[in-house]
Amino acid sequence: MRHLLVTLRRRYCYHPKPLIQRAHYKPQNPQPPPAPPSPPKPPKKPAKFSLHGESWEDPYSWMSQLNDKVAMRHMDVYMEQEEKYIEAVMSDTERLQSKLQSEMASRFSFDLSTPPLRWGPWLYYRRAEEGKQYPVLCRRLASLNEEFISHKSPSAGFDFTSGQRIEQKLLDYNQEAERFGGYAYEELSEVSPDHRYLAYTMYDKDNDYFKLSVRDLNFGTLCSKPQADRVSNIAWAKNGQALLYVVTNHDKRPYRLYCSMVGSDEDDILLLEDPQENVYVNIRHTKDFQFVTVNTFSTTSSKIFLINAADPLSGMTLVWECETRVHCIVEHHQGFLYLFTDAAKEGQPVDNHYLLRSPVDPSPSLRKWENVFADDDELIVEDVDFSNSHLALIVRENRVFKLCSVSLPLPSGKGSFHLKELYPQFLPLPSNVTQISPGPNYDYLSSTMRFTISSPVMPDAVVDYDLSNGKWNIVQQQNLLHERTRVLYGSASSGSRGEKSPLSRVDEVNIANDNPWNDLVEYYGCDQYSVPSDGVVVPLTIVYSRHRRKEDQSPGLLHGHGAYGEILDKRWRNELKSLLDRGWVIAYADVRGGGGFGKKWHHDGQRSNKINSIRDYICCAKFLVDNKIVQENKLSGWGYSAGGLLVAAAINSCPDLFRAAVLKVPFLDPTNTLLYPILPLTPVDYEEFGYPGDVEDFQAMRAYSPYDNIQKGVHYPSVLVTSSFNTRFGVWEAAKWVALVRENSIYDPKRPILLNLTTDIVEENRYLHCKESALETAFLIKMMDL
Repeated sequence: MRHLLVTLRRRYCYHPKPLIQRAHYKPQNPQPPPAPPSPPKPPKKPAKFSLHGESWEDPYSWMSQLNDKVAMRHMDVYMEQEEKYIEAVMSDTERLQSKLQSEMASRFSFDLSTPPLRWGPWLYYRRAEEGKQYPVLCRRLASLNEEFISHKSPSAGFDFTSGQRIEQKLLDYNQEAERFGGYAYEELSEVSPDHRYLAYTMYDKDNDYFKLSVRDLNFGTLCSKPQADRVSNIAWAKNGQALLYVVTNHDKRPYRLYCSMVGSDEDDILLLEDPQENVYVNIRHTKDFQFVTVNTFSTTSSKIFLINAADPLSGMTLVWECETRVHCIVEHHQGFLYLFTDAAKEGQPVDNHYLLRSPVDPSPSLRKWENVFADDDELIVEDVDFSNSHLALIVRENRVFKLCSVSLPLPSGKGSFHLKELYPQFLPLPSNVTQISPGPNYDYLSSTMRFTISSPVMPDAVVDYDLSNGKWNIVQQQNLLHERTRVLYGSASSGSRGEKSPLSRVDEVNIANDNPWNDLVEYYGCDQYSVPSDGVVVPLTIVYSRHRRKEDQSPGLLHGHGAYGEILDKRWRNELKSLLDRGWVIAYADVRGGGGFGKKWHHDGQRSNKINSIRDYICCAKFLVDNKIVQENKLSGWGYSAGGLLVAAAINSCPDLFRAAVLKVPFLDPTNTLLYPILPLTPVDYEEFGYPGDVEDFQAMRAYSPYDNIQKGVHYPSVLVTSSFNTRFGVWEAAKWVALVRENSIYDPKRPILLNLTTDIVEENRYLHCKESALETAFLIKMMDL
């Protein structure tokens, strides 16, 4: 406030003072708005490259020189500048970020425990420890479980306080964090078939590899062996007396297979070593623990060997091979091997997976594989899972996913079957299911299997499905309408409904008895569209609030991925509710290169065809605007990892189509990364984005690469790029792209290009995940309002 000026007479001049004095203020001059913060300008150190007769210059190549101490000091200074810049740009959203973070935190499902998983006599689960960052792996006897079930709502479930006396702690990940420098990230975890041992791998971030440990569950102690570094796969054999494991070389290629006798003082035995640089080794046990399968694959071949689990040192038998890299999994059931694969049939490529079977006994020269199911273009088998008595199938009819089961063993000697001939039993599913994911399902002798049902308008439902009688239980699902998470193990099923919570807002929520799935379709809509793009039809899914969406006035956020044949994640995400409730439309473009629509759909978006993914995404973006689903000039893009490449390439092609974008740990410089890899790459990476040594692939790569195609002299949308200091995510790719976009595009402080850096893996920390989501959401809202 300015100084308060009061008129005073000099002394000796007396005037009686009024009872109330009037204050006189000097008029304030309007303050000019503060100058917008200036973006950092990292130093340019051009490096020249050439290949296939083409030359190019990279001014920021130095950012990836991890072994150059001077370059890394420059990088540290630059990262500090970026941190200050994003704080300055987003400073006016602090209250909004705080509000968003509170909203999102209130929707977190603070589960005491994962739903218990039955295996033999035990129930296995992970539960939270009060006041600690990491969970604890526990088990309790199923025979004693019912005694400690509380039926009080809303905390129905196991009573962890009184039930502590039947609980056995197997592994405390907080203690593991102390072993590994304050950080606990587990990749593999396998309990032995006799329930005596736990084999697991923890990430050693100082050495950038996973370390194998084995714990004796009877005594709670670590076994002296096996212990190994750089472990990529594990499989139990000999009923838990032997552990097979695969280790990687320094380029992270799995190449050696060892067998270790648990508790023995003898050295671990090398079963296989493949010296070929392009061959990768992978192992898994069959669900009945009778065999261990060894897969070796490269870009030119795939082979499957079988090891007798009862005698793991007896050698390996080749049971299947083909002359290309394909997806293939072998299971065993009552004397038959079952092969689930997408390999070519009689030399002809196929578009989807199929199931084969063969007797386990024949020699390789006599082995013959026969089709289990007759070809049916209308019914696609997406995944299979075996129990001793039933076969579970995840199938797809066009864009509709279904889950069914058939009885085992299958009739023999009758050739292939149409599914309907086996009298399948289908699980009644909610509408708009976009993915069905099998659970661990360790218990081969149980007819009950666990699946996760996902939908854009329903929190994930973890379901136990009894394949023998069709009964099903929702064992865990967050109930946003009741403002709680229900863990209804053994209480909610197809024949029963959850009780009304005293915490639920009954005046706002009509808890209908005909909706056991807790979906949100009464409040949020989900529509499907088919978008034309270069002679194909691209599936487009949109989600919106039925009460907040305004026709032709809604901002929109378009998600995309389109890589590795992976299904686009369209699950309900609690953090997106903050945008939906503010009238936003959330859209998902299933572009070519992704999964869920056949092998050809994937191939048409990889290598030299990667440009198709980008065109599909742009067509979906234009469709949203042209059909007034999203207001013009209020469309944003969102991409994670390879999806970041997709969105960034679309922005390069049509920068005026988007108002903003969020790129999370994006892959932005494929030319340099694939040509001069800093971190080890796999054949899958090259198969997806192209081989620089191949002229056609190289030219296509140069044409779609986000870093190589930044337009000059045009306005770019606002972009928030997030990355991590953890070098596994390639922070230099984000930093290089941000610097070059700022350099080439027209500077506009209302369209900032921001780089947000974290020191941890955000997905592993709820608080950080919530904080980062609030920042991204505040950024999108701010950019729409400018």
